[in-house]
Amino acid sequence: MESDDNFHSQLVGWSKIILPLVALALLSTLFLFAKSSTNTKDIPFAEIQELAREQRINGPQFSGVTEDGSIISIGAQSARPAADSPNTINITSLSLDLNAADGSELRINAIEGEIDGSSKVARLLGLAQLETSSGYRMETNGLTADLKSGVITSDGALEIHAPFGTLTAGRVTFQTASDNKGQQMLFTQGVRLVYTPNSDSAEDANE
Repeated sequence: MESDDNFHSQLVGWSKIILPLVALALLSTLFLFAKSSTNTKDIPFAEIQELAREQRINGPQFSGVTEDGSIISIGAQSARPAADSPNTINITSLSLDLNAADGSELRINAIEGEIDGSSKVARLLGLAQLETSSGYRMETNGLTADLKSGVITSDGALEIHAPFGTLTAGRVTFQTASDNKGQQMLFTQGVRLVYTPNSDSAEDANE
């Protein structure tokens, strides 16, 4: 009997230590979007707004799965609710990572942005730098990311450094391919390409 009492006392004692640590771990990562694309009401934006209301969160991490199976992760230096919109969270020094179902990756860095809880849209404001796993590097002013569909669109013109040269375009859109197999980049509105052959190609041509 005494052994059972000692075990119970130890269990209670450890619970007082472990449970608060678990709670802190859960609060350190905020999950913004539900995996299911059929029940978007499960996305706990209201909980996040309640947690962030009237205070600043340092180093928040937001992540979720889009309708096409891509994983979006957003990290920021800080986040706080917008003063004029209770459904919007303002974030600073942010990075957005998109890992598509086909294994391709897109990473975006921006000075600041906002997440609209009602429309499930993230807006990256000011200068944004993009880099893809296929070797494209881009700069543009402003991007809009639909957190449900995973479609990301630049707000204006951009400059692109590609493995085969440089491009300029009025807009770029990252979206799921029409055959639902992987992610594609779509450059539109006055696309201009300057092709630069790599050194290996030039050597092969001379031979």
